Amino acid sequence: MRTHNLRPLLGIALLGFCILGICEGGSLRKNFYRSSCPRAEEIVKTVVWKRVASDSGLPAALVRLHFHDCFVRGCDASVLLNSTQNNQAEKDAAPNLTLDGLDVIDEVKTEVEKTCPGVVSCADIIALAARDSVAFQFKKSMWEVLTGRRDGTVSRASDALANIPAPTFNFTTLKSNFASKGLTVHDLVVLSGAHTIGQGHCNAFSNRLYNFTGKGDADPSLDPEYAAFLRTQCKSLSDNTTQVFMDPNSGVSFDSHYYAVVKQNKGLFQSDAALLTNKISSKIVTELLNQNKFFTEFAQSMERMGAIEVLTGSSGEIRKNCAVVNS
Repeated sequence: MRTHNLRPLLGIALLGFCILGICEGGSLRKNFYRSSCPRAEEIVKTVVWKRVASDSGLPAALVRLHFHDCFVRGCDASVLLNSTQNNQAEKDAAPNLTLDGLDVIDEVKTEVEKTCPGVVSCADIIALAARDSVAFQFKKSMWEVLTGRRDGTVSRASDALANIPAPTFNFTTLKSNFASKGLTVHDLVVLSGAHTIGQGHCNAFSNRLYNFTGKGDADPSLDPEYAAFLRTQCKSLSDNTTQVFMDPNSGVSFDSHYYAVVKQNKGLFQSDAALLTNKISSKIVTELLNQNKFFTEFAQSMERMGAIEVLTGSSGEIRKNCAVVNS
């Protein structure tokens, strides 16, 4: 089984409205492809479920891909574009070097193009694939995906570096970073719950084990026994290949167990532990221990995140190949 890591990535938008006044016109809606490509969503689901059936790590990868796309230039599939001779694209920025699942998006796009050429955007495919990958576990959709996104034509590594929140962020930095996207603290905590699936690379948190303040010490907010276990997995600060489940004992099951882990001071990243350092976010962590509440809130936050700065109407384009801008 392949493994995947996931970062805390989040977004908010009042559905049907533009974020921070930034919008290219139009809005997303349910069943956007009802007339133009009636089988579009069925095709996405069929391909994604087939792939997840043989790779339980894909839901984490595809949800993470959706986050990384939306957090940079909005949900416009700019994360899929290849670098060119004159431009380093988002996918080649440090935060995106461990992205996975792009081949799944390509497979979906190929199948959709056979049925409805030039109709379904890569941005919508990313959003639908993220939803459907998680749905496989439950055999039903856990959130609704409004469609109608169009694909962007600009992708810069510098934008990814500037906009994707790092696992080392403290609460103040996280809140400020998300506020720049119109994010609320509530969405921050809810969408951090995506860490219930997937794995993190050692180098994203090993400073908490070996050199937290630059004096060869461990992060005092990390449970000592858990820290000792992590040191048996991550042997050094420079280990950038070993991966550890972000949600111990529940790393491939989408559930609310992540919040119990955080409450036990076993959040893998500093950004996870940061949720307990603020009264409001800590209270939300406690509330989301209730799995039904988590599922309800996650669905709403994912819908809002999927609407960040979308291109609709005549803006952008419908890419023929998700990795390159149309010629």
